[in-house]
Amino acid sequence: MKIETLQNLSRRQALCLGVAGFAFAAIALPGRPVVAARPAVIVYKSPECGCCAVWAAHLRESGFDVRINELDDLTPIKHQARVPENLATCHTAFVDGRVVEGHVPVEAIDRLLTERPDVIGIAVPGMPAGAPGMPGVRREPFDVIAFAADGRQTLFMRFR
Repeated sequence: MKIETLQNLSRRQALCLGVAGFAFAAIALPGRPVVAARPAVIVYKSPECGCCAVWAAHLRESGFDVRINELDDLTPIKHQARVPENLATCHTAFVDGRVVEGHVPVEAIDRLLTERPDVIGIAVPGMPAGAPGMPGVRREPFDVIAFAADGRQTLFMRFR
């Protein structure tokens, strides 16, 4: 850019140019840490389960740093996480100190992390068609259930 052009910039244009330059420097300079926009998600799944990997990809596409651990038996993880038996599904995930069980949409995870209700976690029971990671078209609504330490289960969100 020529100096004459820089002198003709409005204050707003100069500010935008400065912010863009700062953002570029923060990302591109070597040795500078890049702060993740979302917390890491640790997923436990069986090696044979393909829908769990598709769900993890759904999270990655939304900016989550997803780490997958494959186990032949998820029962100890589910017990440790205090997932109620009626809500247990094919995979269990942990994000920012909360449990996410099953094919939970990103919108519900975002709400959980933003509102931070007094619950252990949230779950989508069963494997509803059309839920993130599940094949098929959503024909019926499905629920995201919150579960608390005292055993309470409440409707957290409904997806239509």
